Amino acid sequence: MLLIPAIDIKDGKCVRLRQGRMDDVTVFDEDPAAVAERWLAAGADRIHVVDLDGATAGKPVNKVAVERIIRACGQVPVQVGGGIRNEEAIDTYLELGVEYVILGTRAIKEPHFVSDVGVEFAGHVIVGLDARNGKVATDGWSKLSNHDVLDLAQQFERDGVVAIIHTDIARDGMMEGLNIEATRELASAITIPVLASGGVTTLADIEALCDAEEDGVAGAVIGRALYEGGLDLAAARKLVEERQQAS
Repeated sequence: MLLIPAIDIKDGKCVRLRQGRMDDVTVFDEDPAAVAERWLAAGADRIHVVDLDGATAGKPVNKVAVERIIRACGQVPVQVGGGIRNEEAIDTYLELGVEYVILGTRAIKEPHFVSDVGVEFAGHVIVGLDARNGKVATDGWSKLSNHDVLDLAQQFERDGVVAIIHTDIARDGMMEGLNIEATRELASAITIPVLASGGVTTLADIEALCDAEEDGVAGAVIGRALYEGGLDLAAARKLVEERQQAS
């Protein structure tokens, strides 16, 4: 079970949004790289970075901050999303040392793009499916599409992506707990790993994720709960290790 702290970057700072709203921003730290170091010390398996300005602009904006995070992480993998909408952006991030790029809006609007880059950048492409009531949202969650989450995930699996990040946008940043049922349903429908996101709040959520591991839920992207102290990453790491030893 991968524990993946999220670092959302806006104007070069580490922030958190509620339900993806750019007008509901909390600044947690001026230095995202220092935040990454803190999570690594607590046992993070990977770092999840979102360029919020990039998501709005449709192109990478906070590359300097991302590069500093990569240097801070050393051998620990970094995955990055936000504004990655062409091959040039993917190239840029992989050359910086990013292990996985996360596609969002363009993957939904132009699925053939995923099949192209899934081959060209094999082993490095993840697709983020941000959903509300089983339908996928795009454009920084501002628009709800008619696409079904399960159908798209199966298509992207065929196109060669290495994982799906499933975010329940109704739960994200709201500290209301994880929608484990929807995540398990998605994971059971495909064979590539699913990473849960949105609403991971307590150790009980980590327990639920461990229970869902046999269905293909491979990890969790954790945000606001870490920053506001509701979830202690070191305690979550200990819980996962105890569950692994017991099994």
